[in-house]
Amino acid sequence: MNNVNADPAELAKFSDLAHRWWDPDSEFKPLHQINPLRLGWIDGQVSLAGKRVLDIGCGGGILSDSMARKGADVTGIDLSTKALKVAQLHALEAGTQNVSYREISAEALAQEQPAGFDVVTCMEMLEHVPDPSSVVRACSALVKPGGWVFFSTINRNPKSFLFAIVGAEYLLRMLPKGTHEYAKMIRPSELAAHCRAAGLSLEQTRGMEYNPLTQRYWLSSDTSVNYLVSSRKP
Repeated sequence: MNNVNADPAELAKFSDLAHRWWDPDSEFKPLHQINPLRLGWIDGQVSLAGKRVLDIGCGGGILSDSMARKGADVTGIDLSTKALKVAQLHALEAGTQNVSYREISAEALAQEQPAGFDVVTCMEMLEHVPDPSSVVRACSALVKPGGWVFFSTINRNPKSFLFAIVGAEYLLRMLPKGTHEYAKMIRPSELAAHCRAAGLSLEQTRGMEYNPLTQRYWLSSDTSVNYLVSSRKP
């Protein structure tokens, strides 16, 4: 792996946690299940091979790793030290090339490397930050003119409260209780406004649906709960 700035002894400490991030039956199971959908949707709009890609809020590196395997040169950033150690450990264990991880905010990296990336992804993260518009502005600053920015998040309405919080966290126990906060969920119109204010043009919006009986996810035109947005910098 290129540019590994890590102490193997430190990485070893987090190996137990790493197996939870990368255990497809752990609390991260939903991320593993939706990852092929996210990856295919992104790669279908811009071929990732040979692109310089930034994954904001990368966590344990599930999406970052899969984009690197598509031939992208990926940088994953997060503010969780433990998650990044997990991501680094997995890259070493799996032998994933072209992926590196840094503990830095999107805003700080935007000052350091403006227009530094062909593609920026920010998935399942905006609903967890105090000021999502600031992250969207940073994404716009980080991507090159003509480049792509991809988001995914959760709508805010009675149905999304029922499905994403009551259903996923309390009834089906797919996610730990308290994973999502209703007030921080973002309507597609709000995300669209953040994008336009940051100078990004909207390209496509897709919904992501889930059937708890078949445990299957698929993309659709229904954006009432989970949804994805692609945008470009002119």
